[in-house]
Amino acid sequence: MTQATSHAFQFADARLALDVCGVGDANLALIEKRLSLDIANRSDEIVLHGEVESVELGFAVLESLYDRARRGLVVEPADVEAAIRMGRHHVEQSGTDDAPGQGQANTANVAITTRKKSISPRTPGQAEYLVAMRDHELTFGVGPAGTGKTYLAAAMAISHLLEGKVRRLILSRPAVEAGERLGFLPGDMKEKVDPYLRPLYDALYDMLPRDQVEKRIEAGSIEIAPLAFMRGRTLSEAFVILDEAQNTTPAQMKMFLTRLGEGSRMVVNGDLSQVDLPRGIKSGLRDALGTLGSVKGVAVKRFNASDVVRHPLVGRIIQAYDAAPKPEADAYKTKADQG
Repeated sequence: MTQATSHAFQFADARLALDVCGVGDANLALIEKRLSLDIANRSDEIVLHGEVESVELGFAVLESLYDRARRGLVVEPADVEAAIRMGRHHVEQSGTDDAPGQGQANTANVAITTRKKSISPRTPGQAEYLVAMRDHELTFGVGPAGTGKTYLAAAMAISHLLEGKVRRLILSRPAVEAGERLGFLPGDMKEKVDPYLRPLYDALYDMLPRDQVEKRIEAGSIEIAPLAFMRGRTLSEAFVILDEAQNTTPAQMKMFLTRLGEGSRMVVNGDLSQVDLPRGIKSGLRDALGTLGSVKGVAVKRFNASDVVRHPLVGRIIQAYDAAPKPEADAYKTKADQG
């Protein structure tokens, strides 16, 4: 017989109750639905009733949301979902013997604050990715779209720039995708490459006021350029991001990685299921993962469908494609991928 219990969460600062509970207790309703709990809002405390494990997890989620509100951050439904994911991960990793809320994965130390917002990981994989970027000179982020690879890398880069840890932020990606080449596109060079670099611009504009982004681009402290522009350079005191790296060749990848200079960090992101290179050409990202995975100073974070933070259907779509046979893709896998 399943054991039921009740536990009360009391607000140290009652003024934050509305932020945590949401308008019309919307956040509490979401926790109830996701964790199969009965929750009663008694103004100065929240009473949770249900199975022991669910109550403990719900208490930990409320602690996480309260901490977010205490730091002056908005608590939205997406933050509730994130707190639940992080709490479940903690339970899976350490069991359920802790007291309610005790040992909850603490992500505050890897949260990033920019001029416009504070950014926290919304999945355990994202938290591991932020730690990897913080602690390594070179980090590979590999996985499907919607896992936050580009967004979190840009946030970490901006944080380094604002804190004076680096002097420049350089964002790049291959300008050849889906069979299109720059020479066949209309306009000058900026007009040719901007459509390919738009996701990088979007990430920057979400974290810094637009006028500051433009001023920094003009001053050269933020540079957004296609991969070809990296050749022959030494990138010192810079935070460098290569996006869509699955569309590099091995030679291009080696060229890019050897640009790393003193006081710099690099993040290389890509999705090996979205390679647009001509048939028979091996992805430089796949080659680098097989070559550099065990090199000191290099971190590899692999994301999966559970890290997708877009619409829940996106995660299920990715899982379905991952489960389907891919004989052509398998032919290009390295031993590391197959292991």
